[in-house]
Amino acid sequence: MSDYRLGVDIGGTFTDIVLVRRDGVLFSKKILSTPHDYSEAIEEGVRQLLEETNIAPDEVTEFGHGTTVATNTIIERKGVKVALITTKGFRDVLELGRYRVPRLYDLQWSKPEPLVERQFRYEVAERQNALGEELVPVDLSAVDEIAAAVKANNIGSVAICFLHAYASSAHENQVAERLRAVAPELSISASSALMPQIQEYERTSTTVVNAYLRPIIQHYVDSLQMRLNNLGVAAPLRIMQSSGAMLPGTTAADRPVYIIESGPAAGVVGAREIASERDLGDVIVFDMGGTTAKASIVAGGSFSMMPETEVGGGAALGGHRLIKGAGYIVQAPTIDIAEVGAGGGSIAHIDAAGGLKVGPESAGASPGPACYNRGGTEPTVTDANLLLGYLNPDRLVGGELSISRGNSEEAVGVLGKSLDLALTEIAYGIHQLANSNMLRALKSVTIERGFDPSKFTLFAIGGNGGVHGWGMAEALDIRRVVIPPVSGLFSALGLLFVDVQRDAVKAYYKAFSDVDADEVNREIDTLTESVHDMLASDGFDNREAHDMQLSLGLKYQGQMESLTINVPMKTLTADDLASAANAFGEEHERSFGYRSDKEPLQIVFIKVDGKVVSEDSRMPEKIERGDRRHIEVIGERDVYFGSERGWQSAVLRDRLNLLEGDIKGPAVIEEYDCTTVVPPGWTASLDEWNNIILTR
Repeated sequence: MSDYRLGVDIGGTFTDIVLVRRDGVLFSKKILSTPHDYSEAIEEGVRQLLEETNIAPDEVTEFGHGTTVATNTIIERKGVKVALITTKGFRDVLELGRYRVPRLYDLQWSKPEPLVERQFRYEVAERQNALGEELVPVDLSAVDEIAAAVKANNIGSVAICFLHAYASSAHENQVAERLRAVAPELSISASSALMPQIQEYERTSTTVVNAYLRPIIQHYVDSLQMRLNNLGVAAPLRIMQSSGAMLPGTTAADRPVYIIESGPAAGVVGAREIASERDLGDVIVFDMGGTTAKASIVAGGSFSMMPETEVGGGAALGGHRLIKGAGYIVQAPTIDIAEVGAGGGSIAHIDAAGGLKVGPESAGASPGPACYNRGGTEPTVTDANLLLGYLNPDRLVGGELSISRGNSEEAVGVLGKSLDLALTEIAYGIHQLANSNMLRALKSVTIERGFDPSKFTLFAIGGNGGVHGWGMAEALDIRRVVIPPVSGLFSALGLLFVDVQRDAVKAYYKAFSDVDADEVNREIDTLTESVHDMLASDGFDNREAHDMQLSLGLKYQGQMESLTINVPMKTLTADDLASAANAFGEEHERSFGYRSDKEPLQIVFIKVDGKVVSEDSRMPEKIERGDRRHIEVIGERDVYFGSERGWQSAVLRDRLNLLEGDIKGPAVIEEYDCTTVVPPGWTASLDEWNNIILTR
């Protein structure tokens, strides 16, 4: 029996499915997503792929999943009705929030409405101090009254967040136990179990988001597990965390705030592994799908992590990591990914000032771009790319998705007439505006962080990454672009390079000068034991396979936010703590442009991460298609490269043609899941891992 790993990534337009054998032979399927029930497309796609390849369901030994269900639920505000139980006097903390706005001079902008209506925010008399010592016991009679009110108002989920619960979970536990006793049907989220850190607004927001999502994600995970059981796939369901590690499906359902950026994280992790394997140096990961485009960097062999993220209210689509206040705060470790509303399905339109604009609205999977011939009539980036010759109307998704050039001409032509522009001019304008939007994301993770993008390799993934990668590279003076195997399905593939990981965090709020190394080591020992126990409960009880990593949250006194600094996983000494302080200064200067060795430091938290290290390498020597999901491509097609270079005859090839030698642009490399455009002045070659390397 062969050993196959199955990876499934849900996007706004397509659901990507890959099956990888231990030796790197890959089979894949790309199917339109089913937004009404995303698990439906997964079941249908997996069934079709297993039937096409004649692979038995019991040959699948792993199932890795990246999902946008949590993100979409908040963006579309389709979560459940939530109640909040909090300390007396802190009922309105969600509305007070932070004094941050994403558009400083926009007088029309307003904060997104809290996920909990004020009438369903309940106060309880209780108080612990900052050391976790009880000052006022919990009024449990008030909890009984709240439970009755929650039932009467048909509320299905409750968030509990007390002022000093980061120091002691005792009061929150008492309330949770009382609620379970009198209302066992309720879904309960307690802040001390999710992210026991100081800052009551951030912790409250995180807990409320978790409560808002929890029943939805639990239903989704249960539904997906049922569909996998129906297929006969017995492999354990694992879901990608925002931090770039896997969680068991049941844990992800209990703590959905950890999977907000589930899908995009997989692509970054996969890029890091290939960059390390092929010695590509520092890379910018550019992921352009059907709905959004994402950017992140892998520098020095690792990706940047953020201690929190924002979701909903348009927060994810600004492209600038320093502009905050648009969405709901979630305090969960997240790969630093910038995102903009620019994808193949992004709709082009004329704004109120009479100018051409692209996105952030998307045609999505249904009805999709006009050329999909599924009822969409509005012009999109995909329609423009088709008219420019970048896409082949007969071979999108290997010919399984037939597209209509006539529909694109009609949709884009309407805009052209309004702006008095020829069809080619308006199509290239749409293409360039999409590039301009996406450059915001690329600059935010490079230039805004003090990096020179021209010193990076651009790692282009997603169904549209290969079409727009050259434009991104030329704009940033990047000399090399890498298009990995199955680029259009790469996030699904990246899921299979990832190990299971759990973490434990402890609030530890002290002036750095007062920190005692022995006390810190005792806290580390407690956290480490907790992580070992969590991994054992997930089925990984071999402690020798647990790779533990330690980090500290540090900040200057008076600052609101901290930076996470990795430190050696060992018994710490005073010298180790001094090294951590210096590392904080260096990271602060790199992130924000300055450091101050005179300002006193504070330690905010201690965190231990535990990863299960696989006995065998999760990276095959190379990826090769086993299903030959491509038609041999030979020929030529006229392609437009802008007003200076105009229309040029481009040779048409597939990835395997590159085995015969390099190809000079202009050229178009067509595959089942993606298209790569090679402009004039660039050369395409194939390396030993089957990556397409574009060099300028």
